[in-house]
Amino acid sequence: MSEQEEPEELARFRAEWLAELQKHDAPRIQQIQLGPPTSAPATLASALDLYRRAVQHEQRGELDDALRSYRQAFHLDPNVDQAYNREETLAAQKQAGQSAKANQVDELASRVEKSLSLKSVTKGKEIVVTGTLSTVIRSFPQNLRFEPENENEPVLLNRLPDELLVLIIRNLDHTSVERFAAVNRKARILSLDSVIWREFIRAVYKPPQVPDVDAMIPVIERHLSDYRRVYIEHPRVRLDGVYIAICHYVRPGLSENHWVNISHLITYHRYLRFFPNGQVLSLLANEEHSPKHIVPILKPTLRMKGLLHGTWYLSGTTVYLTDLMDSSGRSSLPISRDQLPLIPLTSSSSSENDNTRYVFDMTLKLRSRPLGRWNILDMKSYASVNLETGDNEPVALKHERPFWFSKVRSYAP
Repeated sequence: MSEQEEPEELARFRAEWLAELQKHDAPRIQQIQLGPPTSAPATLASALDLYRRAVQHEQRGELDDALRSYRQAFHLDPNVDQAYNREETLAAQKQAGQSAKANQVDELASRVEKSLSLKSVTKGKEIVVTGTLSTVIRSFPQNLRFEPENENEPVLLNRLPDELLVLIIRNLDHTSVERFAAVNRKARILSLDSVIWREFIRAVYKPPQVPDVDAMIPVIERHLSDYRRVYIEHPRVRLDGVYIAICHYVRPGLSENHWVNISHLITYHRYLRFFPNGQVLSLLANEEHSPKHIVPILKPTLRMKGLLHGTWYLSGTTVYLTDLMDSSGRSSLPISRDQLPLIPLTSSSSSENDNTRYVFDMTLKLRSRPLGRWNILDMKSYASVNLETGDNEPVALKHERPFWFSKVRSYAP
């Protein structure tokens, strides 16, 4: 947002804040302006994180949240705006140096595919296969066909050209593609077409799964443009289902007989549902609400006790959930499949949360068992954030279990 377009309220806030700092802490302000920052690195990092969050809120028109985050950032470090501007300048220079690669994914793929492709399959069609599977493919005969189960009956699939079969396969999800590939060797070869897996890469690996599209170029180079291996081995948060953690603890009960001890096994569930626009729903529900009842209604329009609404992003194999806020009484937030930016809060939802003092941050570790599923999330940290002071207070985790992914047909994009 340019300075001319900056809301008057935010400009007034910055001016008032700077005047207050100069009035109460003028010597320190002068030292910061003339010399290096006096804040500790950890404090400056926290202030920058809050400042970035404030900028995002401001860009989405969430002025109340932006003001609150700016206030917290300047409270931690009055010079955070200068540090942010330096960081943005360096990032812009780095991005400018890499801008030549922004549109080179297809060019890079075609170049590597041409030099490393296996030309002995599917009528000369070039595909890229690396690893153990490449050894298996090389042993396949030249002319592959779909063989009939009954020798007296024709196989109509053999009448279709390979290009048409690939076009049909491109309409399947990755699970269905692999199931089709298990039919026979001909199906396996067709399922390895680079176009199929390249489309999966384009559809999945974009923010918040990766920082930007350029981040995938070195990954593709490292896998020699084997898009299937990239899709299988590179971390991704699953969006076609829900992650569920089943947790238990034992609670002592009361007994009229002193010789008898009664214990109750309490079960509760944690749910995490991720959306491609960076939205996440976190729900804590007791045993009265079973997964078969929760899964169909776990949507942004849901309002119930224990529901938190926030944002997420993936860095490596670490999933960060931020700004998790109680959504039990918030107004409905519609979601669009094709909407990439975060959904802005409506004026009603912002006013309802003006009195919110705390939000929650969660950090999880993404794992895969077996390879390519990316179906496990281990909770590493859970903390409450005071919106007034910016202080983080860890929340004790005693009975937590890993989240396991369950695919939901109605969730599929």
